Amino acid sequence: MAIHPRRDALIVVDLQRDFLPGGALAVPGGDEIVAPIARLVGRFGAVVATQDWHPPGHVSFASAHPGAAPFTVVARPVGKQELWPAHCVRATPGAALDPGLPDAFVSLVLRKGTRVDVDSYSAFRENVGPDGERATTGLGAWLRARGVRRLYLCGLARDVCVRASAVDAATEGFEVTVLDDLTRAVAPERAGETDAALGAAGVRTSASAAL
Repeated sequence: MAIHPRRDALIVVDLQRDFLPGGALAVPGGDEIVAPIARLVGRFGAVVATQDWHPPGHVSFASAHPGAAPFTVVARPVGKQELWPAHCVRATPGAALDPGLPDAFVSLVLRKGTRVDVDSYSAFRENVGPDGERATTGLGAWLRARGVRRLYLCGLARDVCVRASAVDAATEGFEVTVLDDLTRAVAPERAGETDAALGAAGVRTSASAAL
């Protein structure tokens, strides 16, 4: 797969300290993908880095729901809410992008999950909000305005934010490939569920060596 300098873009999902070893919500093996991603970013004309940027008391934090534990699910009027340890609280060290990601090649940093009562896994749309809608982040329009047609995704975590971003990108009409060797999952045992969701959306998976 040859990278086109104008029509292709790389989306690096949530390569943040809290998702790496020692972080509040560490993804197993997350540190293993930092250096390979760093070597790849300079080959793309457009690179988007997403960043969870949660206010204190965010709806996704188990601590915001008295008596609830991380890695459980609670019911809300807008649907089910997965709960996590408090992570990527805005302007804290854990929310910072890993310094191994070369800032010089990042075209756009897109912050998500910025509203206290709305979760946001996808780079393209928030999760369902109080009004029952999924608000757009504007990323699709930003990419189209630059002539981007094909997207490659990597980062953390494969079974949560990478998956949601890839599915929404395909829904918006982009040709999407997840670079599997440059992702890691919170729950690797859910790989089959993630593969099914990606396949149903028309998302391809590939190794970065194919680029």
